[in-house]
Amino acid sequence: MASVPVYCLCRLPYDVTRFMIECDICQDWFHGSCVGVEEDKAAEIDLYHCPNCQVTHGPSVMRKRRGGTKQADAGGRDTSGRPVKTGSPQFVRELRSRTFPSADEVLLKPSGAQLTVEFLEERSFSVPVMVLRRDGLGMNLPPGNFGVNDVEHYIGPDREIDVIDVSRQADLKMRLGDFVEYYNSPNRDRVLNVISLEFSETRLSNLVETPKIVRKLSWVENLWPEESVFERPNVQKYCLMGVKDSYTDFHIDFGGTSVWYHVLRGEKIFYLISPTPANLALFERWSSSSNQNEMFFGDQVDMCYKCSVKQGNTLFIPTGWIHAVLTPVDCVAFGGNFLHSLNIDMQLRAYEIEKRLSTADLFSFPNFETVCWYVGKHLLDTFRGLRENRRHPATYLVHGAKALNNAFRTWTRKENKFLFTMTAKP
Repeated sequence: MASVPVYCLCRLPYDVTRFMIECDICQDWFHGSCVGVEEDKAAEIDLYHCPNCQVTHGPSVMRKRRGGTKQADAGGRDTSGRPVKTGSPQFVRELRSRTFPSADEVLLKPSGAQLTVEFLEERSFSVPVMVLRRDGLGMNLPPGNFGVNDVEHYIGPDREIDVIDVSRQADLKMRLGDFVEYYNSPNRDRVLNVISLEFSETRLSNLVETPKIVRKLSWVENLWPEESVFERPNVQKYCLMGVKDSYTDFHIDFGGTSVWYHVLRGEKIFYLISPTPANLALFERWSSSSNQNEMFFGDQVDMCYKCSVKQGNTLFIPTGWIHAVLTPVDCVAFGGNFLHSLNIDMQLRAYEIEKRLSTADLFSFPNFETVCWYVGKHLLDTFRGLRENRRHPATYLVHGAKALNNAFRTWTRKENKFLFTMTAKP
């Protein structure tokens, strides 16, 4: 079996519970505690030089304060001097008028037939993937003229759904029938957006089959036991219905899941940010800020890419990518979330960020730790089989298994500590 990779001055294996920073010279990774870099300060470093590389390349280069015309630097204020609120009409107008680097700089664009497990294994599924035509994806969807009235027909008008009031960035509950009536109205008094209508247990599910690559990779699809006493997570099939100017602010999909989106009608614009250690630290700080809705997170990072997903396109966003979504025209789309083995350590890191941010259960991946335990058993059985046949596992599986093992140790310690505390009470 392959030897365990070690990092840092301490030459220890990767530990998902400890913050690490990459040296921009030697590309080795270092524990912040070993080199004196605090996680919340890492975002202030532009180029990090480890202690060894500092000898020949000098100290780390710190970020310069940004100038220019970005919203955050201009104060993000309207003509009266008040901050521009995320999702407000003025916010959307300003966002539409801005320019961003094209996501074509980072996107992979295979055909549907080329998008295989082997294709993603070779590239580690670390950047977004755009498939321009659905041919070859092994995906079933309703016809292009399928609309919100059809969604109501297959799910039922009395289904209670979660709706986002975009200008207030607030959640509310509505009957699906009432939302469809609003969507079809020529005079809408507000901007409402539906992004979390999961329909696996409805008749609509019979019309939608997820892309073949998702079905092959998904932990829930392949490793969740039928006899499990825990409720199976249903996150594979979502219907998204947004009117013009709908906006979803920057987020990481729950549990670090990867996500697929197919635009059936209309268009979606994604603002994509890579999950580097610095960007994740910035995101966590921004997410916990009291004035989060007055700061456009894309201005906090060096590169925020713009990606237009037009009718008929399918976008796959990898684990941990931070993204926001603008709906420039009325849109109906389908999508889903999936955990997989290609980026286990990043999935766990995203989960830990959620816990530190005290994310509500409603917005968390259902039974995340449970599915991880099922996967751990599967990997153990896989490694035993490979060893018996004198074969080596893929490197990404070894790294993923070690990250899972570290997470299991952490979760078990916390559980034991909780049980000890409870039993020790008088």
